[in-house]
Amino acid sequence: MAREQLQTLTEPMYYILLSMQEESCGVDIMRKVESISKGRIKVGAGTLYGLLDKFLMAGIIQETKVEGRKRSYIITLKGMEMLRKEYERLAVMIKDGEQVLKEI
Repeated sequence: MAREQLQTLTEPMYYILLSMQEESCGVDIMRKVESISKGRIKVGAGTLYGLLDKFLMAGIIQETKVEGRKRSYIITLKGMEMLRKEYERLAVMIKDGEQVLKEI
């Protein structure tokens, strides 16, 4: 069965939303993702702007400012709820893994 879009987040989606707690433009978001993940996740422009468009259409983020070609965004309450649910889902997965792996 195919995963319903935006029901669970990919790593880049998760880190992009984490990085959007304050108003940020695309370049800022890419830098924050890399910083938060300590360099483990790098999001390219194509991936980022494709996801930002999906997030905008779903009401997960909102555009806050447009200066020429530079656009800034921030996470919405709906986006924060989605991010918290994903965090909780990941925490459960960690607990399940710890339980199973300590038995091995």
